[in-house]
Amino acid sequence: MAYFIHFICRKCSPAAIFLLFCLNSRAQQSTDRIDQWLQTNLQALGGRAVLTLWKDGKTVYQHAVNELSRRQKTITKIVARRKGKDAGELLEDFDPDTRQRIASCSKWLSAALVMTFVDEGKLSLNDTIGKFLPVMRANGKGRITIRQCLSHLTGIQSGNLKTGIDEMSKVPDMEAAISLIAAMPMEGEPGKVFRYSNAGLQIAAAVLEVISGKDFETLFAQRIAQPCGMTNTDFGKTKVPLAAGGAWSTPNDYIRFLAMILNNGNCNGKTILSPNSIIAMQQHYTKDATIAYSPAEAGNWGYGLGEWVMEDANGRSDAVSSPGLFGSFPWVDNRRGYAGFLFVFNIKSKNRNERYRSLKQLCDEIIPGL
Repeated sequence: MAYFIHFICRKCSPAAIFLLFCLNSRAQQSTDRIDQWLQTNLQALGGRAVLTLWKDGKTVYQHAVNELSRRQKTITKIVARRKGKDAGELLEDFDPDTRQRIASCSKWLSAALVMTFVDEGKLSLNDTIGKFLPVMRANGKGRITIRQCLSHLTGIQSGNLKTGIDEMSKVPDMEAAISLIAAMPMEGEPGKVFRYSNAGLQIAAAVLEVISGKDFETLFAQRIAQPCGMTNTDFGKTKVPLAAGGAWSTPNDYIRFLAMILNNGNCNGKTILSPNSIIAMQQHYTKDATIAYSPAEAGNWGYGLGEWVMEDANGRSDAVSSPGLFGSFPWVDNRRGYAGFLFVFNIKSKNRNERYRSLKQLCDEIIPGL
């Protein structure tokens, strides 16, 4: 650093030097504000957090904060004992390479995977699922479309998210999982009722397996994770990958995915998704739907394909997100040209939407200076 300053002093005018240091000081003040937000909200976030911001092809901010309270440590030890896990491992500090379950942040990944098949012409958003899954047709659900699966507009009255996870963990394979969903009651006409759940994404995952002859985990690795350099992201490698909430990832991995979305589907010089697919994912499809269930932490956001619409616009939305049950909050801001990922692990959801909004508002304000 001393050498850099000496070099600048030799090559630049006093005015230029002054401007440089003013800009550096302003950037430092901006990041100090984010640091303070993390510290102030840390206990509500679960005692551990990593925030990453991406802009202009690079990480412009990344900071990890770890201060578990005595109560949080005690609860973690109890959970470890009940699950037969090492408490020390569960209590480790978070850093940019920490790997955790990201719950519904998975939906964005799964929807992107579906869209790779749409780009190749192997699938259409208007295709009906009965075309691929006879059991759905036999149970009167064959006319549900792929688009409705990705936007939670299937009309299927599935259970709550936790019940869905528990049920899927007990089935032996994808075929059994779809049979379980096929037997669920309908609560309305497809396309007219919005119920945030696991059902639609799981149906879409099964369709991909039928089309490709490959398992969902392999498809995700080949089409999303590997080309994006997401070396520590997968769907848990279980018997039945939970497309709507079973992914594991890290801050460094997930921000690469968000960067791809921000960059119109391109990552490391490779086209993962077409711009048309990005736009299709980020449209608001639930404006006229009856809301059967929407999580409180989503506030009044609308829904696209695998992601919430935070700031609506004509065509591609200004800002989109896909937060998870355990508190992690990814977002892409198209208008301001940046992406962010708050990586945490905390089951308590009280006032989450307010925190998400306050964090994004702060980042919106400081991002021009980073």
